[in-house]
Amino acid sequence: MTRHVRRMQVFLTAAAALALSGTAWAAPPKFEQARIFIEYNSTDNDLGFHVFLDAEDWKSVRIVNPVGTTVFEATGKGPYARPQLGLSEMFFEGSEPSLDEIPLEDLLALFPEGKYKFVGVTADGVQLTNTSTFSHAVPDGPVVSAEVNSGSIVIRWRPVTGPPPGFPNRKIQVTGYQVIVDPFQVTLPASATQVTLPREFADTLAAGQHGFEVLAIDASGNQTITASSFETP
Repeated sequence: MTRHVRRMQVFLTAAAALALSGTAWAAPPKFEQARIFIEYNSTDNDLGFHVFLDAEDWKSVRIVNPVGTTVFEATGKGPYARPQLGLSEMFFEGSEPSLDEIPLEDLLALFPEGKYKFVGVTADGVQLTNTSTFSHAVPDGPVVSAEVNSGSIVIRWRPVTGPPPGFPNRKIQVTGYQVIVDPFQVTLPASATQVTLPREFADTLAAGQHGFEVLAIDASGNQTITASSFETP
């Protein structure tokens, strides 16, 4: 047996033993969810950058953009940093300035496209990581309407297939629509173009104007809101 073959056998035997022991080849723990995305309000013409993350018992997180700049950092203190306690989900919305005041190009330049790295530490001192691919693919605002008849309220919208005028020319792939008539909300597949409000909810609405929103959600996670209203007699 050659020396090369003996070395290969030793390497494979050691690798198999480590794999069986569960101490090798295991991927480092990750944030179960880590997302950074754009929310654009086509009615008010404002735009913000939002974040959602989720993991068990973490005490700190740092978000690094594709060029290596830290854009967010948070650390739990006191009981939020204790083992078996810590933090779990976190969602926050960035401010949503009007595009009439801050040009779209300036805002997007602050958040370049690419992979954003989430780096955290659990309350037990274990490092957590994950990445989120961030895109400037923003769907256009749905064109909406509402029809109020005796006993029924139907909200309709046109399918969204592209970006809003003046936005980066990115491929848009809508994966769903969300309809909100506070406190009722429902998420529907991309094939949907209307929803009838449940009778038990519609019957609770007082006479007058009622606002509603329809959100188009892109495959990138970015979403665009169109706000409107209907009137009940």
